[in-house]
Amino acid sequence: MDYPILENIGSPQDVKNLPEDRLDSLCDEIRNKMIETVSKNGGHLASNLGTVELTVALHRCFSEPDDKIIWDVSHQSYAHKLLTGRFASFDTLRTQGGISGFTRPDESPYDISYEGHAGTSVSRAAGIAAANRIKGNKNYAVAVIGDGSFGNGLVYEAMNAAGSKGGRLIVILNDNEMSINRNVGALARYLATVRAKPEYYRFKAGAEKALNHIPLIGVHLSNGLFKIKTFLKNLIYRSSFFEDLGFRYIGPIDGHDIPTLCEAMSSAKMVGKPVLLHVNTVKGRGCDFAENSPENYHGVSEFNLATGESRHSDDSYSSQFGKALCEFASKDSRICAVTAAMTKGTGLEEFFEQYPSRSFDAGIAEGHALVFSSGLSAAGQVPVFAVYSTFLQRAADQLIHDGALQRKKIIIGIDRAGFVGEDGETHQGLFDVALMQSLPNTTVYSPASYSDLRSALYNALYKDENLVAVRYPRGSMPEGGDDLTSPGEYEVYGDENAPYAIVTYGRLFFEAVKAVKELSAKGINAKVIKLCKIIPLPEECESHALDCRKVFFFEEGMKNGGVGEEFSCRLMQSGFGGKYIHTGVDREFVSHAGVDYLMKKYGLDSASMVRLIENEDSNERENKA
Repeated sequence: MDYPILENIGSPQDVKNLPEDRLDSLCDEIRNKMIETVSKNGGHLASNLGTVELTVALHRCFSEPDDKIIWDVSHQSYAHKLLTGRFASFDTLRTQGGISGFTRPDESPYDISYEGHAGTSVSRAAGIAAANRIKGNKNYAVAVIGDGSFGNGLVYEAMNAAGSKGGRLIVILNDNEMSINRNVGALARYLATVRAKPEYYRFKAGAEKALNHIPLIGVHLSNGLFKIKTFLKNLIYRSSFFEDLGFRYIGPIDGHDIPTLCEAMSSAKMVGKPVLLHVNTVKGRGCDFAENSPENYHGVSEFNLATGESRHSDDSYSSQFGKALCEFASKDSRICAVTAAMTKGTGLEEFFEQYPSRSFDAGIAEGHALVFSSGLSAAGQVPVFAVYSTFLQRAADQLIHDGALQRKKIIIGIDRAGFVGEDGETHQGLFDVALMQSLPNTTVYSPASYSDLRSALYNALYKDENLVAVRYPRGSMPEGGDDLTSPGEYEVYGDENAPYAIVTYGRLFFEAVKAVKELSAKGINAKVIKLCKIIPLPEECESHALDCRKVFFFEEGMKNGGVGEEFSCRLMQSGFGGKYIHTGVDREFVSHAGVDYLMKKYGLDSASMVRLIENEDSNERENKA
């Protein structure tokens, strides 16, 4: 496909220089490039298709990188990347060594921060605006945030603090699903258009200046007119909430009309105080299947470019978790499901359809979801909160104060635990084990197979007390995986008397089994100790490694604070005299790449296990010789 305009855009200045009559063609090329690339690499499609015109308008109206644009979550920043010098590398999106699917400062000076979680943009932009004010410069800080993220409480903390401070702060609310303010009829639409024009603000500023110069009554008259105007505006727009926070409200604006967007942004720059600019966009715009089903094309794996059909199976740990939960809920009316705006992603769609009165979507508010679950539990229900590992981090205080401390039954399904691959640093599920390791009154399972998963969920519901987590990876189980496992807190695979032991948990068990078979073919005898319950460790599980000469612990997570450290401590306390080797992620953030590549890079695949144990065995033989 040809991109005659887009391939010549190297910076925002090129966007500014482009004639207005070519902007629609530019937007078409951007959408075509997005669809073409995401169909091969996967990524966030619907959200990016909906913000194309908005992105073009931003780059025409602001002076980057002096003006800072912060993209909340930044899953809608593909057009931004294409307009800031990354067209030539866009085909590498989300691939190992290629550009990220999110903003990264080490990738471009136009990317202000690492973004991957919701609700942070307004706080960050407010901080930048405050710094600009201190330094006395005239630059703007712009936060672009979707209506979904707008439900996150951090946004209101930021707006409450920033509204009273003034400064050149503009918050752009990208409303692509629900309307924050109900607008009534043609009059509201007309006034919205008028209020978006720079002429409105020039006239308003001139009128206020003239009134304020009238002796004695001028200031009072100006204040009186302002109160009348505000009353009438709030009556029509019902926007007093934002005004009460100290933000001037402009909108709603058609987010696909570039000239109108540019007028509104120019107006926002003239206000002289924090502004909330409300724009309406259509998720998935320009792509029929994404526009008709934006939720299904929010985050996608590779798909057929002509039909939109995914090339991946729907079977996964997430779907199996959802099915098991439905099965238990059919016999137990106490069970409730809670999610933080990820019903489909966490496999809860079927539960929400079958048991709507026991289904709760808290929005992008993980802290609230966990405390809400604590409330459900206090009233006699059994809440199951399904959440991605990376997003559970946002509720660290609630895990401690409202989870473990309260001694109430709360079950957390920790989805996407371990490597998630192409979404990169902000989404890898590598910290939950270390986060929960030190919590009292807490139990954590990390099943390997689907049957393990169902068994762990049953234990969480009916055997364990207090806070219980069941963590599982992204994707599906290897074929025949259930045949290799038997539900329990732990099990030993292979020769109990083997001199070498591989200890692991979760899906790495399958890599360990392959490694033991390969080692056996090389004449090296090893066994696998598979942990399903990882916090606290099962009683006596370390006894199966005490007589081994060498123990190899492999962990798809952080070494520091991980299960491997706890297992080694138990071994030492029990008098272990052999050598202990711990492999995991050591104090670094893991960049985007395929899961298979990451397994190899961090020494967690079967080939790496074999290599490590073979080298240790060879060294041992040499030393004996």
